[in-house]
Amino acid sequence: MRHILLTFTLIALTAGAKPGHAAECYADYKAKQDDPLRLHYGVAEISQCSVQAAEAELSARLAAQGWTLLNVMSVFDQSGLAERKESAGRNYLRF
Repeated sequence: MRHILLTFTLIALTAGAKPGHAAECYADYKAKQDDPLRLHYGVAEISQCSVQAAEAELSARLAAQGWTLLNVMSVFDQSGLAERKESAGRNYLRF
């Protein structure tokens, strides 16, 4: 009986999230470049699952490539990726 209890305890401990490893989180956003005006919709992996954190993180990433973040539309987990892939096109997980 102790072995069974120990086995279930080990399974429960290893099934949880790994220490220091956050759940996968993504955001979809709109961005622009000026002169000439270019707009794009994209999907990006982010480190924290909140719109405010996504805005800060994506603003910096996009600015480094000459883009300006217009807005973060939503924050979601991996289950929302497939439905956004076609719309994001080449900006799917690009930034």
